Amino acid sequence: MPHPVKIVAVLTALPGKLDALKALLDGMLAPSRAEAGNLRYDLWQDQADPARFVLDELYVDQAAVTSHRATPHFQDYLSRIGDVAERGAFVLDPVAITA
Repeated sequence: MPHPVKIVAVLTALPGKLDALKALLDGMLAPSRAEAGNLRYDLWQDQADPARFVLDELYVDQAAVTSHRATPHFQDYLSRIGDVAERGAFVLDPVAITA
């Protein structure tokens, strides 16, 4: 049975790349939020380390994640992110969530 999928990505700007990372992430907001299967696409900045950002994403199901990853804006992001940031991501299934 399909279930929501959460992705939490932590991105830390490489030295001298903070503005480039911020611009790349800002460019992902509107098109990602407009995707049919997207429920949430929020960008956070770490108070203790302004070079660190957290993307909080929520999709209706795995098919929506797959669709997101096939979009031109995600493919562009993927081709550029390694030049501006260290990146780690968690893809999460629900255990106990509120509806």
